[in-house]
Amino acid sequence: MRAVRSTPPGVSVVDVDEPDGPGVVVSMRSVSICASDLGYIAFGSTMLLGHELAGVTEDGTPVAIEAIFGCNGCELCLEGRYNLCVHGPTALGVTSDGGMSEYFAAPARSLVPLPVGLAVADACLVEPTAVAWHACRLTGVGPDQRVAVVGGGAIGLMAVAAARARGAAEVSLEARYPHQVELGERLGATQPSGYYDVVIEAAGSESALHRATELARPGGTMGVLGVFGPDVTWPQHACFLKEIRTVPSLGYCRHGHGRDFEDAAALLASVPDLVDALVTHRFPLEDAAEAFRVAADKSSGALRVVVEP
Repeated sequence: MRAVRSTPPGVSVVDVDEPDGPGVVVSMRSVSICASDLGYIAFGSTMLLGHELAGVTEDGTPVAIEAIFGCNGCELCLEGRYNLCVHGPTALGVTSDGGMSEYFAAPARSLVPLPVGLAVADACLVEPTAVAWHACRLTGVGPDQRVAVVGGGAIGLMAVAAARARGAAEVSLEARYPHQVELGERLGATQPSGYYDVVIEAAGSESALHRATELARPGGTMGVLGVFGPDVTWPQHACFLKEIRTVPSLGYCRHGHGRDFEDAAALLASVPDLVDALVTHRFPLEDAAEAFRVAADKSSGALRVVVEP
């Protein structure tokens, strides 16, 4: 079968064996490209790529696939917090081959059937939406709160939609590019003004981290979605002076009232404008190299580029 492998500085469509190990075989229908995929290429990975996945099982069930799963045996996994597995969670495209391929075998526990109203061609967005939903849930976003999102990329826009769905009184978006501002407004976001109860850092840059601390009210909460290296200057002094509660957010998991992935799928099904806003390009699998080129080109206006095996 055909699959997309990281071959720095780009990607290649290669022939690989069909899956024959444990797991449920899924015929892949949509796989979107994340900034993380571009980072894996830059770091020199040679894995098969793809962690934002959706497809159809052998019995015809359309599913989205969680890309993070644990050992299923440690205390945290049994609690549903497999993103914090004590043995280190499996992350598709990072610690094991991803699913940008014609077929992919996933653990049965990682499959999430799609709700009515969400097409499998769009369901690759469930994974990144779950990341944004998880951050909003961890930081306690809810009614009567002012929420700001820093970063107008796809994850930032998903965080806007998630915060609104969780009942925030106001959601603002600070974005760099005019088209991101326009899309944020389309999803109900306002321009930032004043202090916020919760600020979600969704850009993954040092400047966004510092801006988030500026927007957080004294005693407020900052959710951090970005992954930062040791050379980043953390705004500890500003957090200290304002007693900002800082909440790093890693992926998604199950929780006391359900599952982040299911919540994200329901959100996408209920807000069709979110899919329309986020999916900017689609390519067949054989054109994966061009798909990655477009995804990496900031001038292309790409938010989520989808590869369709």
